[in-house]
Amino acid sequence: MKKERNKVTEWNILDHLKTEEDIANYLEAAWEENNIEFFLIALGDVAKARSINKISKEIGVGRESLYKSFSGARRPNVETVFKTIDALGLKVSFTPKASNDNKKANIATAM
Repeated sequence: MKKERNKVTEWNILDHLKTEEDIANYLEAAWEENNIEFFLIALGDVAKARSINKISKEIGVGRESLYKSFSGARRPNVETVFKTIDALGLKVSFTPKASNDNKKANIATAM
């Protein structure tokens, strides 16, 4: 009797970044990892999914430079990150952590 082998298929995140919601959820999950390198690579994945050529032209950065900036090989400057987020049609928003809500409530109660 032959033993069956498990078939391994290649998985690529770019195949799963189809909608605005997919992209937003992916970047939010990457941000929540609290690891800047991880987030920057995720942002690069989104730029690739949306055409890194188009984005690099829009923000005035060379394609290769933008690709390297989000590959983990080097860190992009903050301006490049913000311009890329804007070119992707995204916005950043911040909300307090649940623990901060509790701290504020405790402070207000103590006063």
